[in-house]
Parts: sequence; structure tokens; C-alpha cells
Amino acid sequence: MKILIVEDEPKVASFLKNGLEENNYTAEIAYDGLSAEKLAKRNMYDLFILDIIIPGMNGLELCKKLKKINSALPVLMLTALGTTDDKVIGFDAGANDYLVKPFEFRELLARVKALLRKPNQSDEKINILVVGDVELDLEKKVVRRGNTYIDLTAKEFSLLEYFMRNAGRVLSRIDIAEKVWDIKFDFGTNVVDVYVNFLRKKIDKGHDKKMIHTRVGFGYVFGEV
Repeated sequence: MKILIVEDEPKVASFLKNGLEENNYTAEIAYDGLSAEKLAKRNMYDLFILDIIIPGMNGLELCKKLKKINSALPVLMLTALGTTDDKVIGFDAGANDYLVKPFEFRELLARVKALLRKPNQSDEKINILVVGDVELDLEKKVVRRGNTYIDLTAKEFSLLEYFMRNAGRVLSRIDIAEKVWDIKFDFGTNVVDVYVNFLRKKIDKGHDKKMIHTRVGFGYVFGEV
């Protein structure tokens, strides 16, 4: 499990990183909101631990942006702001849990474990991926954006699933070809671009906010970037 710690106090950040790594988690640190947002778009994380008062972009705004990238990823707010109003504001921003400083590390660890715990197999949401207003049901094989259902071919469905599982990451044509088509990428073919365009017309047409974005020279990004 990979965790991004967003904390501008080096001693606190180091304490958290060392403690998490001692418990077999992989942890990275960002010391300001803008750096954290860039890392979140570039890498895959399983959990975000955010301080609220940080340079560049405060933790509340950062939380909102992270949830737009992938609404399913859990966020733990870690801050000295501990009034009921502060907590309500944090939850309204999209936080999944809220821990007030000072705290005991074992309590933080318990909350991290709870947020990362896999859903019970009986949970009907286990087979549903959600990014922004796009929802993909793996069991029923249906997709909708907002209240509109979208008809996809089997390959388009697989491509969208791969995009949504990696929301916010730049995916190269090689990545897509190997994971969706299970083939080594042939630089002489444009099959990936063709199918991305098919999917883009079905997912983004008629919507002001686009979900499929081209990164020239790199590949594609899925999400409300």
C-alpha cells in the first residue's frame, strides 16, 4: 500500500513516514499542496494523509482536487484544527476521516488500516468504479455518466475500466496496448488512438468537463484534470 503524506513540518512528516514504513507501508512526502497535486496525477496512491495548513494550496482545496482525480481514494485529514466546525468543513471537502494533533501514532495507524481495509465481498459497491460523474459497473457491464447510460463495445468497456482504475495517471500507448489488448505495442499501428477516440466521443461528447485528456508525447490521462 502506497501513501502520500502532505505535511509542511519536516519533523512531523519524517515521523509519519518512518512509522508507516515500519508497518510495511510505502510512504512519500510532499511539503506543499501544489507538489502533492502533481504527485497525485503522476503516481498511484492508496491513501492520502493531509495537513490543512500547508503552503501553495491548503489541504481542503487539495482534498477537493484529489477527489476529482479519483473519488474512491481515501483521505485522512491530520491537523491541529479540532473544533466541530473544522471537522465538518473537512468532511464537506471530501475527507474520509479526521485526526486532530497531537495524536498517538497507534491511533493514526488504526485509522489508516481502517481506511485501507478492503470492502466486504457482500458490499455491492465493490464492483463499481466511480471517477467524477462517470460510473462503471463491473458486474452488470454498464456505464453511465451522470444520469445517462452509455453503450460501449467490450473493448471500449475494457479500455474505460483501465482508465478508471488508473485515474489521474499518464498512461502511455504502450501501457494501454499491453494491459487492454495484451499485446506488445506496434509503433506502426494507431489502434490505441482509434479506440481512445471512439471512447472519447461516447464519454465526453456533450459535456463541458472532459474526462479523457491527451498529453502530447506521453499518452492519455483520465479524470477531471
